[in-house]
Amino acid sequence: MKETKQIIVKIEEPFITLGQLLKKCDLVSTGGEAKFFLSSHDIQVNGEEENRRGKKCYEGDRILIDGQEYLISK
Repeated sequence: MKETKQIIVKIEEPFITLGQLLKKCDLVSTGGEAKFFLSSHDIQVNGEEENRRGKKCYEGDRILIDGQEYLISK
């Protein structure tokens, strides 16, 4: 099994929405693309399935997108 490296996502604000995270990580370029991306990919926030682009992600949250882990950090 291929091991994936955890990607640290730095934020300045108290939280980042899942849609903003997708844009920041260059997975999508617009909010419309984010909505489609969320409906067609396997995404978990702290182990829970998630498909809302407005979901708030805070420091320490772990987001798993198609097997790649992202960690929110300040």
